Amino acid sequence: MNAPAFLPLAPHLPSFEPGQVWLVGAGAGDPGLLTLLALHALQNADVIVHDALVSDEILALARPQARRAFVGKRGGHPSAHQDDITESLIELARQNLRVVRLKGGDPFVFGRGGEEAARLAEAGVFFRIVPGVTSGLAGLAYAGIPATTRGANRGVILATGHPCANDEESLDWARLAQTGLPIILYMAMKRLDIIVETMLNDGADPKTPVAIVEEATSPRQRTLVTTLGACREDAKAHGCAAPAIVAIGTIVNLREQLQDFLINAGARA
Repeated sequence: MNAPAFLPLAPHLPSFEPGQVWLVGAGAGDPGLLTLLALHALQNADVIVHDALVSDEILALARPQARRAFVGKRGGHPSAHQDDITESLIELARQNLRVVRLKGGDPFVFGRGGEEAARLAEAGVFFRIVPGVTSGLAGLAYAGIPATTRGANRGVILATGHPCANDEESLDWARLAQTGLPIILYMAMKRLDIIVETMLNDGADPKTPVAIVEEATSPRQRTLVTTLGACREDAKAHGCAAPAIVAIGTIVNLREQLQDFLINAGARA
């Protein structure tokens, strides 16, 4: 199937062959952050297996004939089991279909794309990885918070607030805080109290800046700027909820300088 003729890069885009699975990152939420390769995949897919964080605006870009299969996961709600999702990808590929596994953000950044790729390889199914713009970086950028700033930090920590399987507390939050590097947390709202309490109990400065960016890059984006000591109470007072990115560190301070002129800064909590 040919790529859309209106894309200038169409002749250079790879062919999406029947029987292949493409693990595609849909980006942080704003349809404008979708890559050309991701758009190419959507407009050539026979079936799209998508997560909850993929917006209707992005799904609307798919080929009209493409079948959609929702397999989103939401905390506290019935969700598709990961093993079932992966096996369905294999079965669809063996039906000689072009399969897009569409994930919010980037499939290899807390998106379980690595697990799915490994199982596809084990099953002998050819697949392609299509990286996406991860919300931990894009969401902060839209809020006017740079992940790195020359002279301020030489690194950044990306971490998930969700514990790993069979591991209730999989990260040493105190040790992460002691690095002095900014920490960007995914999926942390449910356990924010525990994470912050652990950091504070082990000597983290309660005045450390914190930003909570809800529904990053969407028209509903909202940003709360607070401190490590106050963020738990402030988050509750402002009704902050998932999906949200939490940034901890001095990188948050630049937002005050940028926000009045930043077009995509979003609302303040």
